[in-house]
Amino acid sequence: MLRIKRVPTVVSNYQKDESEEGARPRGGCGRNCLQKCCLPEAKLPLYAFKKVNEIVGEKGLHAHENKEPPVAFLDSLLLGEWEDRMQKGLFRYDVTACETKVIPGRYGFIAQLNEGRHLKKRPTEFQVDKVLQPFDGNKFNFTKVGQEEVLFQFEASEDNDVQFFPNAPIDVENSPSVVAINVSPIEYGHVLLIPRILECLPQRIDKDSFLLALYMAVEAGNPYFRLGYNSLGAFATINHLHFQAYYLAVPFPIEKAPTVNITDLNGGVKTSELLNYPIRGLVFEGGNTLEDLSNAVSNSCICLQENNIPYNVLISDSGKRIFLFPQCYAEKQALGEVSSELLDTQVNPAVWEISGHMVLKRKKDYEEASEENAWRLLAEVSLSKERFEEVKALIFEAISCGDEGSGSVAQSLLEEPDDTPQSLEKADALNKSSRHAMVPGKQECLVLQ
Repeated sequence: MLRIKRVPTVVSNYQKDESEEGARPRGGCGRNCLQKCCLPEAKLPLYAFKKVNEIVGEKGLHAHENKEPPVAFLDSLLLGEWEDRMQKGLFRYDVTACETKVIPGRYGFIAQLNEGRHLKKRPTEFQVDKVLQPFDGNKFNFTKVGQEEVLFQFEASEDNDVQFFPNAPIDVENSPSVVAINVSPIEYGHVLLIPRILECLPQRIDKDSFLLALYMAVEAGNPYFRLGYNSLGAFATINHLHFQAYYLAVPFPIEKAPTVNITDLNGGVKTSELLNYPIRGLVFEGGNTLEDLSNAVSNSCICLQENNIPYNVLISDSGKRIFLFPQCYAEKQALGEVSSELLDTQVNPAVWEISGHMVLKRKKDYEEASEENAWRLLAEVSLSKERFEEVKALIFEAISCGDEGSGSVAQSLLEEPDDTPQSLEKADALNKSSRHAMVPGKQECLVLQ
């Protein structure tokens, strides 16, 4: 059994829907939210990180040049403030009371029984067959959370040195990035990184937002603190740009899976493919600079988004390894191709499950958890070998286009029809096969053998 620090808490009275009663008397709308009604004169802690872009080395992406930061980012600020919110009862259930165990087997899948997340988590409010959808301010978004749920602002330092301001004003004009608690947590220290929160960006990765997430992983400097991303169609539940992160002091199975090198990209980024794991995926690491690594992954994500391919991302090893998983589980669900046995578990395989942390909602599934069962679920998530090869080719084409400054993969390919006829054919075939709602017939999405 794993042991994690336990802090008593109560069911949250915060982050209620606007239609619910019981709003606390405050200024503005009375909810102390992050919208114009409540932002004037509002202040939040600000952690300003040093925006370095040094050569990646064996000891990490960068260090603070032997200078102690003003506050320990992970232990004192992030986890310390998270525990403070637990004591104040801002969570919907006590995640530290959830049973957790490592499943016997080769990979050591982690199982957690989290009945509270199933019962109290906010429902999905958008289509699952479109990766890119416009932001809808009428639906739940993170500007509606209470300011007490925000732990701190996370921005690049203006003077290129790490700084901490415990009571900084909110710069509405420049839309700060913030770190907030996840009120329906999966694990200890579960937080959300919300880039440029006031811009109300939809759930789609861009270069700046991904680089920010990478800086957060670097700043934490702990391999047991990972960041994850779920696209729409790959079990993101809120269409407002955000990354998730939490602390779990055990290796993830995905981090132990063998890989085979594919190619080295411009900028020294090494790309590999997963081997002997139930879901096919790519691994990015190395790079001459942090931005080289970030650009390779963000260009890949932008490619998948523009071709309507759902995907998940795991930022691992303090930002030194990044896993990218195109997936098709929601598509198979819609087509009736997932067995009733798996559907009955009500497990949505997002980035944490894919990485090997299985969040189970029924006691029966927890008691019967096995490596075989985990493997069976994740095998349903994976693209077939043939489709994965198509996606991989499209990704590498997009990376090369991205290196030339292209904003749109499809447009880049169309601008050079004579040089890339094969890529155009692959893109067209992939578009037809990945948008099941637009094309009649049954889509191929095979289970790994």
